[in-house]
Amino acid sequence: MAERSTAAVDVADNSGDEPLTAQADQSTADGVANNRERDTDSDEAQGNPTSEESGKASPPELHSGHKLARRYRLEECVTRLDGFSSWRAVDEKLRRAVGVHLLPADHARARSVLAAARSSALLGDPRFVQVLDAVEDNDLVYVVHEWLPDATELTALLASGPLEAYDAYQMVSQVASAMAAAHREGLAHLRLSPNAVLRTSTGQWRIRGLAVNAALRGISSDTPQRTDTEAIGALLYATLTQRWPYETDAHGLAGLPKDIGLIPPDQVRAGIHRRLSELAMRALANDGATASRHESPCTTPEELVKAIGEMPRIRPPEPAYTAPPQYQRTAYQQGAYGRPAPRPGVTQPVPTPPPPLQSRTGKALKWSVSALLIAALGLGSWQLADALMERGGKADNQNQTQTTDGNDKNGERTEPAKPISVQTAQEYVASGSAQAPQDVAKTYDGDASTFWRTKKYNEGPKLAPYKPGVGIVYDLGSEQDVSTASIGLRYTGDHTTVHLYAADSLAPSTGVDGMKEIASATTTGTSLTAKASKPVKTRYVLLWMTDVPNAPSDGYSGAGYKQAITDVTFKG
Repeated sequence: MAERSTAAVDVADNSGDEPLTAQADQSTADGVANNRERDTDSDEAQGNPTSEESGKASPPELHSGHKLARRYRLEECVTRLDGFSSWRAVDEKLRRAVGVHLLPADHARARSVLAAARSSALLGDPRFVQVLDAVEDNDLVYVVHEWLPDATELTALLASGPLEAYDAYQMVSQVASAMAAAHREGLAHLRLSPNAVLRTSTGQWRIRGLAVNAALRGISSDTPQRTDTEAIGALLYATLTQRWPYETDAHGLAGLPKDIGLIPPDQVRAGIHRRLSELAMRALANDGATASRHESPCTTPEELVKAIGEMPRIRPPEPAYTAPPQYQRTAYQQGAYGRPAPRPGVTQPVPTPPPPLQSRTGKALKWSVSALLIAALGLGSWQLADALMERGGKADNQNQTQTTDGNDKNGERTEPAKPISVQTAQEYVASGSAQAPQDVAKTYDGDASTFWRTKKYNEGPKLAPYKPGVGIVYDLGSEQDVSTASIGLRYTGDHTTVHLYAADSLAPSTGVDGMKEIASATTTGTSLTAKASKPVKTRYVLLWMTDVPNAPSDGYSGAGYKQAITDVTFKG
């Protein structure tokens, strides 16, 4: 099974949680009952075979710390349901977090789970959480998939309220196009819910559990395209209204009032985008009961994608502009230091300057000052003339030799370190996905307001096991003696640790362990200086960051462990 990088998600469900809803057994026009329960709901409620009906299969007795294939170390069990379990684990070979589904090899659904996982892995669409491995090992079957630490479930996003029209549009557009691509390859999801849809820190929407989640629970459908399309409509309805479009509560959302039927989203909540409301109804109501009854229903993801394409594009909201506060001169700048502030609306009088010295004492003081100035000028002129005559006499002596004091401080002065200009740079990715390769040049453009940033991680300060580290390789143009690196940072807090290594090219042929370390440093502030004990001659320098601070939310990403580099200067 081909390895795919990124850390990631679809450990489906929290075992032991009390179900938030009962099953909503509403039938579509084709008579297929749709299961709209939370992932933790038992399969008995769904009418699927239980572990007793599945044969003698029972969950394997595994524990935290157990290793699969001498590689995947189980860390935390997040689901234990109907003969299978789901775990958060660590891939010790690639040093990254992964998710693992486990079930006995004699489980009634073991073969279908393996087949679904392998089919999903062959799709290779980055819009889906990727299956990394699917293995049958003696009496155990396990599926390894991505774990996305920087992604947030749609369930969690809706907990704080409905999404903006632009976000809802992006969600339905990306999810519908992804599912249309999956159905073209013969793959269906059948368990699309707010728990299965994730938004990454970059604003991309990803789907987890394609084919595998349904196979784990023995769910099938005679009309899979219609089932997935109606599920996408329910997702859009929920994002617009923060309500589940059926009478039963589900996924932490309240259902619609009883006995009123399926009403359009714009009748549930004021201010909803009308075209998105109609789109949700076209996907949900497969019997044609749309908001206006003028549009035909969408029964496949392909039809839904076409309907989205016919809509006017919804633009992102304009960022709110906050006018800077008006500049206020301080009392000291206004020459009023030490005086009480005037009352509002009262013009403060301008103080009258004191009259000049006109008394007898004043005249005497003026004459005294004048006499002192004349005496000082005369003394200065005499000393200047004497110095010029002495210098002229020394200049006439051609045999006089100049000596230098051996203790002169200038003789001991060392040459200051010279800045080394960077010719080009490239992000270094040891494992997983890149951080922001398009922004690398902003770290040496001389502008402290621009920066290259890492992604946000849920745990830290140490990036491992999600990543061994992140960094940038700088090309200095030719071999230089590198002794110091001054690094500007965007975020404070906890601590930031940076290492400098001598690399052999912009794309190093060895890992960090095979490079020569130049220097390292740790800081909690916004500037860091890494200084070598002695200069190292190299053309390529890897700036390698292994620890990042816990920083608050900003306009680029949410709160979490992250860092950004504003400018880097090397000196020899």
